Order: sequence, then C-alpha cells, then structure tokens
Amino acid sequence: MKLHRLIPGWNQSRQAVKFARFASDYHRFRSSCDPQQKPSVNWSDRYPCLDDRTQTTGFDRHYIYHTAWASRVLSQQRPAEHVDIGSSLYFVTGLSAFIPVRFYDYRPAEVSLSGLSSGHADLTALPFEDRSLPSLSCMHVVEHVGLGRYGDPIDPGAALRAMSELQRVVASDGVLLFVTPVGRPRVCFNAHRVFSYQQVLNAFSDLCLEQFALIPDSARDGGLLIDADPALVADQDYACGCFMFRRTAQ
Repeated sequence: MKLHRLIPGWNQSRQAVKFARFASDYHRFRSSCDPQQKPSVNWSDRYPCLDDRTQTTGFDRHYIYHTAWASRVLSQQRPAEHVDIGSSLYFVTGLSAFIPVRFYDYRPAEVSLSGLSSGHADLTALPFEDRSLPSLSCMHVVEHVGLGRYGDPIDPGAALRAMSELQRVVASDGVLLFVTPVGRPRVCFNAHRVFSYQQVLNAFSDLCLEQFALIPDSARDGGLLIDADPALVADQDYACGCFMFRRTAQ
C-alpha cells in the first residue's frame, strides 16, 4: 500500500516541502539576477509549478501511443482526405498539416487552421451517406457516448449505435481507425466504458480487422504493441485497444 494512504496529511506535507523548495529557488534566482532585471522578478507574479521535478517526463500512455499509432497508419495510407469524429485535437491539428482533415465533434471546436475544417456531428446519427468515407477515425470517443458527460443525452444504448454508424459510413475498401478502452467490460459512470476485444469485433462485424495494437495497463508490459495477441486483453483492466478495420471491396 502507498504511504500517502497510511500517513495522515502525507500529501499536504509533501506539498509543503515542495513549496518551501520553490520559495528557496525563487529567492536564489532573484538574488542572482542582474540588478536591472530584478524589477521584473516579483513574488506577486509567482506561478508555482511544484510537480514537474521528476526524473523522467510523464505522459498519458493512452493518448501518446494511440495518436502515434494512427499517425503512422495514415502516413502509409496517405488518403486524399481524412474524416475524424471527436478524436484528440492534438491529433487532427497535426495531421492536417499533411492530410486535409474534416473534424466533427458533438461540441464543435473553434479552431482555425489551413487543411482543417471543424463542425458538429452526433455519433449516433452521423450526417454522411452510407459507405461514403474512404478514410475515417474515431479514437477514445465512443466509450463516452450516452453517459451525459459532455452534455449528450443519457442513453445506455448509444455506444453500440455509434459503432453501427461508424461502420455504416465506411466506404468500399475504406479504412476505419477505432480506439477505445479495453479490458474487463464495464461502465464507469459517467467517465467511460471499457469493452472486451470480442465486443468491439462484434460491433464491426461487417468490416475486416487488418491490425490490432494494444497499449497495456502497465508500462512494464510494453508501450505500443503492434499486432498484439488479443488474448492479452482479458488480463487488462483499463488498456487501450487500437483497431484498424477495412471494408472489403465489393
């Protein structure tokens, strides 16, 4: 068990130590300044950042690795245009420097960049014709639909309808990049859902799975596991599954 759960006031004490170090660093910095610089260094302008003195740079494993996976896939696919529904803005804004992107979200993003358009879409009723999108992504999104977290209606069946809609609009020979938490299936209201590997495959039964990548719970088990063994998912609690689906040309 971690010490902060055993010792009352552990977190408060640690923050106090960090702030004392911050104050000491401030005074050392100011005293080292050239006299002409000192007027611009004032205690009243302090902005304490107390948690960044770490040996390594921390990051959200899901969001770093799944967007890196999708970027690598699309760098090989090189579609003429890509459509994304609700994924990370960091992903779509970066991608739009190389591939034109139409981005849609339940809460439209007011972002203005060349190569990127932004609009509203409801994942449970997408505004696209059947089999009309050759290149589509929806990553770390479906697990939230219907839980009300983002102002959308409470609806227990919304995630399955959203996946059905994504499947509906993928063009012949088109690709869907789909990412969601995988592991022990459950609803963590109102944050997200977690799906089993088979639940995802069942939801996209009209499409062919071309690649499955896994970001496991623990960094000790690896970062981004390309062509991961689906059996690994059963041992995960809140891992990240990256699915590349294709609709077979007919």
